[in-house]
Amino acid sequence: MGSVGAERFKELSPAGTPEGNVVMSFSFDSYQLEEDELQRGSQAKGILTFMEPVSEDPEPQDRYHGIYFAMLLAGVGFLLPYNSFITDVDYLHHKYPGTSIVFDMSLTYILVALVAVILNNALVELLSLHTRISVGYLFALGPLLFVSICDVWLELFTRRQAYAINLVAVGVVAFGCTVQQSSFYGYTGLLPKRYTQGVMTGESTAGVIISLSRIFTKLLLSDEKENTVIFFFISIGMELTCFILHLLVKRTRFVRYYTACSCKGVPEPRGVGDHGTGYRVHHDVTAEDVRFENRPQGQPSSPRGSPGPEAELAGSGTYMRFDVPRPKIKRSWPSFRDMLLHRYVVSRLIWAYMLSIAMTYFITLCLFPGLESEIHNCTLGEWLPILIMAIFNLSDFVGKILAALPYDWRGTHLLIYSCLRVVFIPLFIMCVYPNGRPTFGHPAWPCIFSLLMGITNGYFGSVPMILAAGKVSPEQRELAGNTMTVSYMTGLTLGSAVAYFAYSLTSTSHSTCFYTETS
Repeated sequence: MGSVGAERFKELSPAGTPEGNVVMSFSFDSYQLEEDELQRGSQAKGILTFMEPVSEDPEPQDRYHGIYFAMLLAGVGFLLPYNSFITDVDYLHHKYPGTSIVFDMSLTYILVALVAVILNNALVELLSLHTRISVGYLFALGPLLFVSICDVWLELFTRRQAYAINLVAVGVVAFGCTVQQSSFYGYTGLLPKRYTQGVMTGESTAGVIISLSRIFTKLLLSDEKENTVIFFFISIGMELTCFILHLLVKRTRFVRYYTACSCKGVPEPRGVGDHGTGYRVHHDVTAEDVRFENRPQGQPSSPRGSPGPEAELAGSGTYMRFDVPRPKIKRSWPSFRDMLLHRYVVSRLIWAYMLSIAMTYFITLCLFPGLESEIHNCTLGEWLPILIMAIFNLSDFVGKILAALPYDWRGTHLLIYSCLRVVFIPLFIMCVYPNGRPTFGHPAWPCIFSLLMGITNGYFGSVPMILAAGKVSPEQRELAGNTMTVSYMTGLTLGSAVAYFAYSLTSTSHSTCFYTETS
């Protein structure tokens, strides 16, 4: 028999049995058959089969940790644009004095992001993963370029127009970055667990990079306009680098291997015992008997030590077997009811992890960046909120690194520890209240609280996302990643709403120096 189209074809040499029979086996599409089971189990019955097992491609390795580094930069890419807008808090306070610009940006980002993550979750089955990620990058790069050139550099708009344009830009960035973010969590859910941790570490890395970028540009250049323009151009260059790296990494053999395995519903790299699925035709030439076998997907082959159907037939004459792969059925869009059912099934398995990550980010967004940006000091001036944000980003980065330590948390335990972080809300409020003479007036207090909040946010914001993908079947991992992101964004949205309430405690203190303890 020749080759059939582009399909691989193997003809195995016939082998004589003790009874004088002939056994022939043909396989199409590289489907590994049960000969290895037959050979081990049938020798006890005197049936010999000489064959070469169909070789499987070896599992690809992430040499030099290049894929991990690319996923870390991916995490940088979908939080860097928003961090660029809110980290230059000194520039915003100077340009829009007496306004709630940081709170407005935060709330705008979160509201748009919530809509985006729900939309992305609904389109998981309709648009390809890499299409959604690429569109997200374009939506993130556009506003950064426009604001940095037209508003910060050229100053083409009035103060009122610039205020509105910045909020619109943050909204567009929120949509693009959130589509990226939720898609990447579905993406890394198809890969080994450490790559989800890599993406989440990248989120914190974005905050660290942006904080350091703002500190150095402010130290090296005294002109506020110049250092802000350079600050934005550094962010644009890094975002473009992340985009190009994503386009390269998605074509690597490592990524294609694991995404293909998950699409086929294979939980782990295939070994010798994985034989594929398909229709089997058993033809006993002597008896002129033809038997059809349709083994359902996932059903194991003959148990080790027991003969398969070909061993039973081979005892009476010449036996040939043809293995034909199942025809591919054109995939249609799922109905709305099916989409809801899929999400319900996934949510039942990971509900504790969903609530845990939502609670973690709810508490964080109650305080960061809004309330932290309003903590002032007569001695440090506008440097204090910059330092507090830098401390939070650095400690959050450390927390996400700690999340890589192997520990199998139960979902309910994660939820309890996430809820305990609520203690940070009254502590930070006492750093700004009462106005003019807060309970914790020394600048060291908000720095310490920010350090602790960052470490716990990094850890308990990463572990639920890392563990959730392992609680579902391989074909549901992308959906699980997207569902976790919906919970994550829900926590952010509710936290931002509470932050607006907390802002009322500091709204009258913009021009008042806080009392600083001297003891």
